[in-house]
Amino acid sequence: MTGEFDELFRVMDRYGISRAFMFCMDEPDRHPAFRAPNDRTLAQARRSGERLIPFVRLDLGEDPIEEATRCLDLGARGIKLHPRAQRFLLNDERLAPVFALAAERRVPILIHGGRGLPPIADSLARLVDAYPEAQLIIAHAGIADLGELAARFGGKAGVFFDTSVWSPIDLLSLFHLVAPEQVLYASDYPYGQQPSSLLISLRTGRLAGFGEEHVRAMLWGNASRIAEGEPPLEPSPPRGGGTFSQPMAFARIHQYLSMATPLLWTRQADTIGVLGLALNATADRDGHAEEREQIRELLEGARDVWRLLPEIDDEREQRAASRVAFRLVHLADILAVTTGA
Repeated sequence: MTGEFDELFRVMDRYGISRAFMFCMDEPDRHPAFRAPNDRTLAQARRSGERLIPFVRLDLGEDPIEEATRCLDLGARGIKLHPRAQRFLLNDERLAPVFALAAERRVPILIHGGRGLPPIADSLARLVDAYPEAQLIIAHAGIADLGELAARFGGKAGVFFDTSVWSPIDLLSLFHLVAPEQVLYASDYPYGQQPSSLLISLRTGRLAGFGEEHVRAMLWGNASRIAEGEPPLEPSPPRGGGTFSQPMAFARIHQYLSMATPLLWTRQADTIGVLGLALNATADRDGHAEEREQIRELLEGARDVWRLLPEIDDEREQRAASRVAFRLVHLADILAVTTGA
């Protein structure tokens, strides 16, 4: 995957995104210490005219404090940690100095909290308790350990969860466990794409009972306070409920699209025929005709692109086409989960 400056700005301009936190990926030239990728991050932030707010990415095995200090002195405004990519656990003693530096410099730590991790809540809670001045952003709604993370940090000012997940049900679960003041909209570009990243946050937020002030806080206010170095707001009660129900047709569509997603991720053919089953389910007559028609159009487009994948020889073109098909399926699934629920 590659994130491109010009593409990101086109996306931001098209969808009205005025500022974004930004950091490098697990780059091929990350050794030593992510120095070269971090320098690119800082340069791109300068080029953006302060629309991109740079975070320094660290490898705990390669002078993390030296690199963090260097980049913070050069204008970085946060720290990025990725325990899965950099292969460390949250009980690693090398994390304490990083949290201490974040507390001293009053910058947030953004940490991967998605797939590929063991339970992380206990170890992360010990770090937060030891360094309360360090604000923490748990990426991907903390789905790696959501129940325990929410139990530890729900209602705790200065700990945030971002919305970069593919499952609307994960976000609905998050919203009924933590305060709206603890939620940050995130796209996870270039993995996450528009308009699905915005749609999933808005549809689930509204469904959970977010008022206008909560939606604005999720999309802008909470992150803006972090960017400006302002203290976090005191958390209010969570929104939403602990149960979920929906019309049967949309439950069936969601089931079939959940089966289609891993096939698309791995660029396999739909030999099971799950997309056809989802399409057929859009004909069920249980109301919500407009949404069923929207889902049908999205799935017909996904089907047509998916059928072309075996005929595409170029690797980049095939990957791009599979992502188009996935985006269409994802949009359809967001509508299926949030319609009539």
